[in-house]
Amino acid sequence: MSITALIAAPLAAAALLAGPTPAPAAAAPAPLACQGQTVDQSSKISYRNEIFIKAPVSKIWKVQTDVAKWTRWQKPVASAKRLDHGPLRAGSAFRWTTPVEATPYTPKTTLVITSTVHQAKHNQCLRWSGPAIGEGLTIDRGVHVWNFEKVRGGTIVRTEESWTGAQVEAMPEVSRTFLGIGLDAWLTDLKAESEKGC
Repeated sequence: MSITALIAAPLAAAALLAGPTPAPAAAAPAPLACQGQTVDQSSKISYRNEIFIKAPVSKIWKVQTDVAKWTRWQKPVASAKRLDHGPLRAGSAFRWTTPVEATPYTPKTTLVITSTVHQAKHNQCLRWSGPAIGEGLTIDRGVHVWNFEKVRGGTIVRTEESWTGAQVEAMPEVSRTFLGIGLDAWLTDLKAESEKGC
């Protein structure tokens, strides 16, 4: 789950104060899936994006699934700890934290996210979910899907996430804006880390 979206950066704050930009009308693509399971399709808040990474899928998978090392390449992740051992797989769990600056809607806090992996197919896809809880800010359930597709010259990484909960659903456009900022940053950081030495 990507809560980095809620970290208030000056650019994000300016965009927020200016108001959300409506997305152009287009047919929505089918939701991303891992072993047939998707994000919460009934959620009011979801975001999807993709990036090309000039690295083999095996290297990207290793970077993404080594949760304990997230703090090394994702600045918004303050701590990350596996709650089990071995390769990341269905049933694995991890707890991670991210500081969140105050916004016009929420106080400054640290979110504690406990994620459980529900589906994992080596070098192909991941799906996890869990709550994010902080003082004055709660996301009841985030569902996060990752797809990794080997293509000529590298890998396309696709990600989609949904959020549910009364607090974030009370401001769906704002929540979606911050979710998008966070997922875009995660993809950019994953690309930078995975392309090292390639």
